[in-house]
Amino acid sequence: MVIYIIIINIITFSAFAIDKHKARRNQWRISENMLLLLATIGGSIGAYTAMKTFRHKTCHKKFTIIIPLLIIAHIALVIYTKVNL
Repeated sequence: MVIYIIIINIITFSAFAIDKHKARRNQWRISENMLLLLATIGGSIGAYTAMKTFRHKTCHKKFTIIIPLLIIAHIALVIYTKVNL
């Protein structure tokens, strides 16, 4: 489980970085839905870190609200899983 969380966060962070790079060059972009999906399936910390590092998607309410909520949900899920094992 820990390895999955590390890998999905690296992938999510990288996706945000690639999208920011492509945005600067006016190239094909990674869809917002894909970025949110990566955050939802466990990459919320990577998404948040990338948003702050690259100042990417920080003006989009969808991202500034959903990503922190996903972090809280993921932390709650980890705590719930640890307590009930």
